[in-house]
Amino acid sequence: GKERKKERKKERKKERKKERKKERKKERKKERKKERKKERKKERKKKDRKKERKEKKERKKERKKKKERRKEERKEGRKKEGKKERKKKEKK
Repeated sequence: GKERKKERKKERKKERKKERKKERKKERKKERKKERKKERKKERKKKDRKKERKEKKERKKERKKKKERRKEERKEGRKKEGKKERKKKEKK
């Protein structure tokens, strides 16, 4: 009976070892998954920030262009106005 008891004890020990190994493997897998998720999130954030900056730059450029165009138009308008005024004076 004593031998049988020893054998069973050994078997149980082996089983527990196997179980622990399995558990550790599972845990590591979980951790890796978590890490990858974190990385992807970080990357996405980085990309989004880059995109955002690019868009901001574009908007700034557009505003500048618009401003410039308006400035030019005002200048042109003044030129035309000046001509009109001169013509009126010439008529008189």
